[in-house]
Amino acid sequence: MTNIRYGHTSSVLKNGKVLVTGGYGINASLNSTELYDPSNGIWKTSSSMRNARVWHTESVLNDGNVLITGGINNNNTYLNTAELYDPIRGTWAMTANLNNRRFLHTASILFDGNVLVCGGSDIYSNRAEIYDPLLRIWTATGNMNDAREYHTASVLLDGKVLVTGGRGIYSSMPQINQYYSPVATPIGVDTPNNQSASNLLNSEGTVSSLYSNGIGQNSSELYDPSTGIWTLTGSMNTSRYAHSASVLANGKVLIAGGIYNDTLLNSAELYDPSTRIWTTTGSMHYERYDHKASVLKNGK
Repeated sequence: MTNIRYGHTSSVLKNGKVLVTGGYGINASLNSTELYDPSNGIWKTSSSMRNARVWHTESVLNDGNVLITGGINNNNTYLNTAELYDPIRGTWAMTANLNNRRFLHTASILFDGNVLVCGGSDIYSNRAEIYDPLLRIWTATGNMNDAREYHTASVLLDGKVLVTGGRGIYSSMPQINQYYSPVATPIGVDTPNNQSASNLLNSEGTVSSLYSNGIGQNSSELYDPSTGIWTLTGSMNTSRYAHSASVLANGKVLIAGGIYNDTLLNSAELYDPSTRIWTTTGSMHYERYDHKASVLKNGK
């Protein structure tokens, strides 16, 4: 990349390129962005965001534009600002502010194209809100049962959103995982926390969430949305947290990097949902944590 950064975001655009935004550089939060072209392996700088921000969210909308929300700026101010990137013009424009200042929150594209943002904030928050890309307005929705930040959120095939783990008010990591249903009240399922959650397709054609333990453990478990039940599955070969989880084109899940016992990791491993077994794979060139991983259209 052109800039050293962490706490940034990345997403695969509809043209197949990868947009990387913001994060923390050598000594400041960044408003810079860059594009990766997988056809030639080249990074190019793109236009800068209106606000420098770190630990924000980045979501590709159905119309191809990219929504950026929240984060922290160079003054250590928690942001409620949001902006839109037009990949055709390569330009940024401000959109309506969130109702709450947020960082270390999540943003999920719902089936109707709206965006659910939850948690984070300048205090641990259980608040959630919906962004309508057509009207470009935010509307408050039902609160989560538990305040949390640094959690994950995954949209399941039934349209519900699974929110897992993170850090909360009453403990460093809440012990609740929650659904958000656009028409229903959230429900809770007990399980460990501060994790990476990824969707995977099983042989029956349903989606489960592979819940990779993020508190220095190597255990994993599967959530089946058809039953609402968590089931333990094979353990990773290496305990890790602050890692990345990516569902590959073949249905396997790639876990990479993270931290174990205060040691940064470059190791990676693959989970095979057909056998529920973890196998080690090639290590990354560099140790990484709190990083981002994107699955490209060519499957890499």
